[in-house]
Amino acid sequence: MRASAEAALHAAGVAEGHVAVQLVGPEEIRRLNREHRGIDRATDVLSFPVDGSGFAPGPRELGDVVICPEHTDDVPEAVVHGVLHLCGYDHEADAGEMLALQDRVVGELGAA
Repeated sequence: MRASAEAALHAAGVAEGHVAVQLVGPEEIRRLNREHRGIDRATDVLSFPVDGSGFAPGPRELGDVVICPEHTDDVPEAVVHGVLHLCGYDHEADAGEMLALQDRVVGELGAA
């Protein structure tokens, strides 16, 4: 998971930052999704940014990534996804930029 987080930080241009990654079960991620997003279902990954700086090089206290392994096929990809959100990316508003970067980072991790 560390390599995935570091690769995502590097790709986002964050030279130095702190990220916490937690693995949880379906009930816990469902609870978090309900409490923080108003969606009463389990999901694969949630991100909770701390410093709200958007795009900034660091050092930064970025926040937390919570992953439910039972709801993702690829934990390293979920880590990359969550960390990119913490770095200011939003795939729901960026015309595919975040998901393209995510695919590139995951591809590079697979090639390593």
